[in-house]
Amino acid sequence: MAQVLRALVVEDDHSWQQIVSEILSDCGLEVELATNLDEATRALKSRTHRIAVIDLSLSPNDHNNIDGLRALDAVRKLDPNCRAILLTGFATVELAVTALTDYGAFTFLRKESFHRSQFRDIIYRILVSPPVQAAPTPAPVSTTSASPQKGQLAPVKLPSEKALVVEDDAGWRSILEELLSDAGFQVRTCASFGDALGYLRREKFSLAVIDLSLQGTVTAWDKDAHDPNLEGYQLLSAARAGGIPTIVVSGITETDEIQRVYSEYAISAYIEKQAFDRAAFRRVIEETRKSHQSLSELSALTDREREVLDLLAQGLTNKEIAERLVITTNTVKRHLKSIFEKLDVHTRSAATAKAAGGQ
Repeated sequence: MAQVLRALVVEDDHSWQQIVSEILSDCGLEVELATNLDEATRALKSRTHRIAVIDLSLSPNDHNNIDGLRALDAVRKLDPNCRAILLTGFATVELAVTALTDYGAFTFLRKESFHRSQFRDIIYRILVSPPVQAAPTPAPVSTTSASPQKGQLAPVKLPSEKALVVEDDAGWRSILEELLSDAGFQVRTCASFGDALGYLRREKFSLAVIDLSLQGTVTAWDKDAHDPNLEGYQLLSAARAGGIPTIVVSGITETDEIQRVYSEYAISAYIEKQAFDRAAFRRVIEETRKSHQSLSELSALTDREREVLDLLAQGLTNKEIAERLVITTNTVKRHLKSIFEKLDVHTRSAATAKAAGGQ
């Protein structure tokens, strides 16, 4: 007798119950409905499920309700082989990251940008993937609503800067896009190697954020089964060839592999999804941006100007620089004037700081 594949829909809105149930049924799943946390818990205790689709807020008109996270917690405890999708219209970036990293959601989807075909693709990806293993119990959910921190300075908007996000998971794609937009980037997002390569060839980017595996969620990495042809790696090569600073955000956590990616692809940073932190990601963005700007400015210097700047950074006087390079002090002064203009600085200490930032 064929095994029955069940899906649990935890949703208090009747219209969304119908939409999601219809798609799940078309995918061959037997659908069970729950409208609140208690009903979802009872369903998880009585039967096993392959997929759970959970709304964040399970209280009508209460945008601060986060019973959906508690439902995710119940899935992990009571039905660990069930893959959960968070589908909501109220989630902040912080809550989305929490659902993915702390509560093991397979992905996160926004109702306002919901696409049936995309949702169907996610369902099929889950159905062909092996069951997950039981995970440790997460920390308790706070009963207060998460919200952006108050009093933060608004980021400097630089619309001329473009960032490319290459991520096949819609939830992570949405999170990265929002954070990069907040940092002042024009963001291009894509889920496949072909789309990403097309963007790299058509447009000029100041930053790329790339997932190493574009074939689904990676929860563990086996160094003996390393596949050098993963599409993300090919995109790292393309970004490096184009001089684009790159941040990797990946589920691969094997230490040797991370070190190899740093050494072979000269990436700016490697962030593990399991340890993703919004504030840390913002810092990495700014550090990468400043480093790239310094490198771009330094690339405008001639070889001789770079030699003068290097000696200046070592604390040498104009006379000492002239003696070291066998040129006159007047020539050193001319070089310094040109360096100051190209780096848009007015003092020796500021030029030295630019040199240090481009190392």
